[in-house]
Amino acid sequence: MVDDRIGVAGRRLGELLSETCPGAAPCLLEDYVQRLPPIQPIERVNVLGVGISAVNLSQALEAIQGWVAERARTYVCVAAVHSVLECRRDPAVRTILNRSGLTTPDGMPLVWLTRLAGYNHVSRVYGPDLMLAVCQDGLQHGYRHFLYGGGPGIAEQLTERLTGRFPALAIAGVGTPPFRELSSQELQAVDRTISASRADILWVGLGTGKQERWMAERRKFIDTPVMIGVGAAFDFLSGHKPQAPLWMQRSGLEWLFRFVSEPRRLWRRYAEYPLFLALLLAQSTGIKRFDLED
Repeated sequence: MVDDRIGVAGRRLGELLSETCPGAAPCLLEDYVQRLPPIQPIERVNVLGVGISAVNLSQALEAIQGWVAERARTYVCVAAVHSVLECRRDPAVRTILNRSGLTTPDGMPLVWLTRLAGYNHVSRVYGPDLMLAVCQDGLQHGYRHFLYGGGPGIAEQLTERLTGRFPALAIAGVGTPPFRELSSQELQAVDRTISASRADILWVGLGTGKQERWMAERRKFIDTPVMIGVGAAFDFLSGHKPQAPLWMQRSGLEWLFRFVSEPRRLWRRYAEYPLFLALLLAQSTGIKRFDLED
């Protein structure tokens, strides 16, 4: 069930902020997503037409456990403000997020909005935290993990960091795609490699938009119960890039830390944040309607 009480949430956003803050070819994806079977997850909150799952980390872990036990083929997206804005530009990505097993609130603004909509139990389900929690929880279940994404050598560094933290962790394989479109033969080879690894969890770190498209396209061909797109978690947990201090993460200021760290790469992303607030105001006041389309 999707909750659409975001109007009330938008009107109270300022107050809460002050309190809280001190291979298919890409051209065929639009046709492909129309054939994806709808997945009915936990309740969601409509944020500019994107259904954000009203979950906390414990609920996300429970859902993933269930999917692995059932050998389901589903995928999990982690969403921040820039993910929602990407969905406004690309309706196919919005469809993918709305048909995911979970689309978790990765950014604090989305946590605040879901709480303001009445889901007080919601907490941030941040990509790096989710990855560590699933790895730790999976030890008792014997989960096998496959890491796919990151730049050259990042998946290998991440493997070293994770197995150093969790010595019994089973990494079934790693893969780093080139910075170009793969041919159909290459995609099929990736499918076979991951399927042959018998991984229970496939971690995908290809960046916002690209990783969601990849998961939606390939889940039909890869015999892995759960794919989880975590983007920058590969860089953070491998030690390739620094993470914001915990107080900045909790207060919604992680974007500022990342901008200062990588201004030339990220300035366009964060320059759009005022647009998010304007669209949210339009949704909350009823000036503009944003329907959930899946």
